Amino acid sequence: MKLKYIGLLLLGVGLAVLYFFVNPSNVDFFPKCPLYVTTGIYCPGCGSQRATHQLLQFNFIGVLQQNVLYFLGILILGYHLIITGFNFFFKKNIYNYIYHPKTPIILLIIIIIYWILRNLPYYPFNLLAPH
Repeated sequence: MKLKYIGLLLLGVGLAVLYFFVNPSNVDFFPKCPLYVTTGIYCPGCGSQRATHQLLQFNFIGVLQQNVLYFLGILILGYHLIITGFNFFFKKNIYNYIYHPKTPIILLIIIIIYWILRNLPYYPFNLLAPH
C-alpha cells in the first residue's frame, strides 16, 4: 500500500518538475483539449496546463489569464487542506463546507456559467478565454 503512495508522490513531483521547466505554450507534446481542437469552444479546463506552469513560476496573474476557474480550484483545495489540517493536528471539529450537500450543485453551476461566459466573444467575457 505504501508503494502506491510513493509512486503517486513521485509521479506528482515528476509532473511538477516537468511543468516548472517546460512551458506548454512553447511545445507540442502536451495533450491538447479535444473539445477545443474539434469545435473551437473553450472547456472549463482549457488553459490549465499553462496555468500550472504559471503557478509553479509564482506568476499568479498568469494563472488568472489562463484559467480563472483554476485559481478558484486552488483556493477551494487550500481551504479544504487548512480545515482538514486544523481538525487533525489540533483535534478540532471545524465543519468543512466542501462536504455540504449543496456544494457540488453550487460548484457545477459556477462551472457551467464560467464555461458559457468564457466562450462569449464580447468584452469583458473574452478576457476569460485563455491567453
